Amino acid sequence: MNIGEAARASGVTAKMIRYYESVGLLNPVGRKSSGYRVYGAQEVHVLRFVRQARRLGFLVEDIRKLLALWQDRSRASAEVKSIALEHVAELDRRIAELTDMRDTLSRLALSCHGDDRPGCPILDGLADQLHDNGAKVRACCEHQAN
Repeated sequence: MNIGEAARASGVTAKMIRYYESVGLLNPVGRKSSGYRVYGAQEVHVLRFVRQARRLGFLVEDIRKLLALWQDRSRASAEVKSIALEHVAELDRRIAELTDMRDTLSRLALSCHGDDRPGCPILDGLADQLHDNGAKVRACCEHQAN
């Protein structure tokens, strides 16, 4: 099948198929004499695996490791579990960051009257945060210089 057919069968766009080939997640496939790529059931299966891993938020490097483990029938499942649990921990960290961002923005929005006056607690809060971070950076740099 050609790249368009492989894209439809796998749920991955042709552009992403080319990208996955370029980063080594999908082995280069043979070409017809016309230069068109030729994909088979195995490539579609790999593409579906990659699509699912991407949907779960795995990075390319982790997907590369998972693919290698998936294709290695003598693998230890402990290694797969380790990669998955590392990813869960990263997701937990990102969820905590997003929750903190949402809570901060909600507090700022609640304090804003949202009227025609120029004063805006949201903008003030953003400016204060920038000032606080700048002070922390300066303090850190001063400490390192001493």
